Amino acid sequence: MNLLTSVRNFHNSKLFFSKHELSKILTCYSIGVSRGSWKDYAIFFGKQEVAFYMFKHSLALPDCILTKTTKSKKNTVIYNLEFQNKKKSKFHEIDDLIALLKRRELRII
Repeated sequence: MNLLTSVRNFHNSKLFFSKHELSKILTCYSIGVSRGSWKDYAIFFGKQEVAFYMFKHSLALPDCILTKTTKSKKNTVIYNLEFQNKKKSKFHEIDDLIALLKRRELRII
């Protein structure tokens, strides 16, 4: 019976990544995979937040976290980027977040 209630709660989630947003995120993720930076990912859905986690290893903490949150008062969407558990950046457009992520990923070391 608990399984049915958890499935029902999952489908009542109001916030999600659109097909266009997810396509951009997965493009950046594939660049990281081809460079050897990331090997696994996970997606979390909540009522007011959805998150995309990128991992270096399956058993490690996430290396990069992209979140999409909504403010209920103004019904605005805010994108957050936390890279290597250090810095949080806030954006109002997904394209700005992706540009920053690509700059960090394509940096020559």
